[in-house]
Amino acid sequence: MFIRQETQSDYNEVYNLILEAFKTAEHTDGNEHNLVEALRKSSSFVSELSLVAEINKEIVGHILFTKAYVGDNEVLALAPLSVKPKFQKQGVGTALIKKGHEIAKNMGYQYSIVLGSELYYPKLGYIPAKNFGIEVLEGIPSKNFMAIKLKEKVTPISGKIVYAKEFGM
Repeated sequence: MFIRQETQSDYNEVYNLILEAFKTAEHTDGNEHNLVEALRKSSSFVSELSLVAEINKEIVGHILFTKAYVGDNEVLALAPLSVKPKFQKQGVGTALIKKGHEIAKNMGYQYSIVLGSELYYPKLGYIPAKNFGIEVLEGIPSKNFMAIKLKEKVTPISGKIVYAKEFGM
């Protein structure tokens, strides 16, 4: 498996991958493919943190981290993570997250936030965001709103998270 930064020439393939990946997802609004397109055009987009995973030159996974804020502190929001169904449960998503964390850490980011499975993300070190003082969004179960420190020493944060407006939250 090879993980690299997404390029503009990947956009159509990634669009179709996201559609396929979320077709059978348990939690989906069916709009993740359009969200990625909108985020790419936003000021929250970090091109270095839009990654694809390839196996035999086929794009089998995609991850996107975008800028968000907790108080005055810039953090990252992981969303979405997409893996083609026939490649799920084979470590593709985990590899994309780990590579994204590594790049983000090297870029100076201190935290990543995710709204996702309480069974999957804790395996990668995510814990309830409220443990950092990040307020849980209204209507969201706290067990699904998680964060991770990307570095040992970080600036303490607290308050409400403000996602890119494209998320509609």
